[in-house]
Amino acid sequence: MLRIHFTSQDMQNIRVANRPHPLWELICGVCRLTTRQGPLEFGHWRRSVQDRLVTDTRARRALLPLQTLIPPLGYIPDFLTPPVASGDLSAGLDEVRATSRTRLTHELSRLAESRPLPSWVSALDGPGTRALRSLTRALELSCRTLLDPYWPHIRTAVGDDVELRSRALLGGGTFALLDGLRPLARWNAPVLEVDYPVDRDLHLEGRGLLLIPSYFCWRRPTALADPGLGPVLVYPVAKQPLEIVRASRDGLERLLGRTRTAVLTDLACHGARTTSEVATAAGIALPSASYQLGVLRDGGLVSSHRDGQYVRHWATSLGLRLLDR
Repeated sequence: MLRIHFTSQDMQNIRVANRPHPLWELICGVCRLTTRQGPLEFGHWRRSVQDRLVTDTRARRALLPLQTLIPPLGYIPDFLTPPVASGDLSAGLDEVRATSRTRLTHELSRLAESRPLPSWVSALDGPGTRALRSLTRALELSCRTLLDPYWPHIRTAVGDDVELRSRALLGGGTFALLDGLRPLARWNAPVLEVDYPVDRDLHLEGRGLLLIPSYFCWRRPTALADPGLGPVLVYPVAKQPLEIVRASRDGLERLLGRTRTAVLTDLACHGARTTSEVATAAGIALPSASYQLGVLRDGGLVSSHRDGQYVRHWATSLGLRLLDR
């Protein structure tokens, strides 16, 4: 668990990035490409990228050094995701290109503690070096391959999340904004408890926190490893509408009907949902939502479980496979 400790000054300095951060999306995208995580959310994208890599030798070569520096699990060097207020890729690449020798040595040495590194990594020893310029070029080319064809889709998904967070902030202030991060994080004032692969504490100490919504972030939030850097929390956004669902929606609607298709798709996109949340998302009355969920549950496409005063529903593996056809 990651425990983020707030002061009263930090509560006044919480920000939400209003657009995708290209280098965070790229780093998370490289992780998703090398795993089989999120077959529904990322399967269509992963197949498209892999098809392109088969025919595009330049793109394939550019990706290799990134896969060396970006393991799917564990430590990732912070210099690959510099803060860029404008969300501009070229500004981010300039920051990477200017990384100091001291920082490169420190972060790459830490990476080497967890995995063997090839000899070319030692040439990343300061700003302006040929190796660092080549790495920056690889970042740029990989952005074109992994992100550019899907950027409008990524931008829309992140924009929808920013709108959701903005409504929470306007309606209930920073407490509501932080509490709205459930189930990814739990606000237990003055600490935000985040689902995280390792146990650590981050004391903001008046620096505030930048929330960065991300399309390719998966399952749980992530953060910079160095507590001395500007604090950020990168968290996954809902992946709707899904490319694969959109492509097969007509066939699914003929099979299940429009309303049940909408209900199943919503559960696949968002995970566990209450009956009321399903009704709102599908634009139907509460009794109708209960009926449609019952039909899907009888067909083995949805599971339900009581959680306190609520009943929560989610798509089963059979339901997910049906959507992934």
